[in-house]
Amino acid sequence: MSTTKNYEIPVHLKQMITSNQAFHYRIIPVVKEEGILHLKSDTQQANALQKELTIILGCEIAIVEETTENIQAYLAFNYRKTTTSSSEKLQYEDQFLQKLIATAKDFGSSDIHMEPYEKFCRVRFRLDGKLKEQYTISSTEYPQLVNQIKIQSGLDISQKRLAQDGRITFKEGTDEFDIRVSTMPTLYGEKIVLRLLNRNTQEVSLNELGFTQEEIHEYREAIKNPQGIILISGPTGSGKTTTLYATLKELNKETTNILTIEDPIEYTLQGINQVQLREDIEFDFPAALRAFLRQDPDIIMVGEIRDDRTAGMAIKAALTGHLVLSTIHTNSAWATISRLIDMKVPAFLLANTITMSIAQRLVRKLCPHCKTKKKTESKDFPAGFEIPEAIEQHYIAVGCNQCYHTGYMGRKAIYEILPITKELETAIRHNELQIDSYLEKRNINTLQHNAIRMVLNGETSVEEVYALLADN
Repeated sequence: MSTTKNYEIPVHLKQMITSNQAFHYRIIPVVKEEGILHLKSDTQQANALQKELTIILGCEIAIVEETTENIQAYLAFNYRKTTTSSSEKLQYEDQFLQKLIATAKDFGSSDIHMEPYEKFCRVRFRLDGKLKEQYTISSTEYPQLVNQIKIQSGLDISQKRLAQDGRITFKEGTDEFDIRVSTMPTLYGEKIVLRLLNRNTQEVSLNELGFTQEEIHEYREAIKNPQGIILISGPTGSGKTTTLYATLKELNKETTNILTIEDPIEYTLQGINQVQLREDIEFDFPAALRAFLRQDPDIIMVGEIRDDRTAGMAIKAALTGHLVLSTIHTNSAWATISRLIDMKVPAFLLANTITMSIAQRLVRKLCPHCKTKKKTESKDFPAGFEIPEAIEQHYIAVGCNQCYHTGYMGRKAIYEILPITKELETAIRHNELQIDSYLEKRNINTLQHNAIRMVLNGETSVEEVYALLADN
């Protein structure tokens, strides 16, 4: 990975040309001094390119000769090819916000972070779970951008001392998607995070998420139950909502009445009644659940169990003959039980209603084009971790043009599936929360087991799952 650092371009230079321009003309910005922009290129027609770019970029251009191999490496490390044509892209050039959102969507980014500092604002995209700096904005231009975002998302532009949440519907050609907006006051201005929500559900399928054959069989058996609670746990950004949507897509039938309460609605599913949370008018999770029970539902999906009231209403819904699906923030499948007990859910009610607890994480997959084998050493793993004998060697991330020099390409979910058996029901009733021997006896694959399996299969690196291996 150390060699790739030679190809990194400073952000203030990188944003002088668009991704489309970089790939189309095969140019790399080097420096701008005395009004002249110096560009590296592997072209054989430097004079013609210089004249054309002088008109397009509106400044004097100097072409510096570079090898084709190095230009390709510069492009791969600093820019991403977009799926939008150049002609479509140019319509956004005069509006930075439109251009920013369109570019993030084309890159496959899930979030845009705008962070103000004393002299500039940094803009980062979250790509495959990791943040990467893409632009810088001057501190004088940033307030105007903030106001533009606030107006489009229906927020109060005069309120700069409190956090606010809003929503933008963004249209790009035939594509239309929603953006969740969050603002927060910081020392040098308001930090903004834009979450890009994908309305397309075609790729949302249980078979594509990362379940093993045994896990998906157990999960499908659980969701066939007409009543009970199935909970999916994990930190923010671990793919919990995607798993829920894939489940609803499979359960969605003409004979079934499905209701969801969400904040926000990330995908739209035809045939399912989806409701947006509105805490400003006191239409929160508990209020929605009370209303749902009068709507003759078969299946209820609650976006998140956040507090005691929501947990209590979810239990009530399950007790009255409904299948309830929801998410919760815990570190493991069994920790969900402790969390609900902490939320004052009576142990006997929990034992009667919970059908399955699941924990999940998203893990980056190694790039198949550049991953490299390495002999296993104890220093590669967390202290105290017992390295399986089968891991005599493992793969590490390197970085190449195919993966934009990150060493990774795409992500995969790993799961910890815990069906609540009679034995576990008894443990819950008696508040016996140590079940390590049970997990071992039943061969339950924990998150750590599945992380190791991915390392053994060469799908990911030890570095990527280090935190899971350290969690003993």
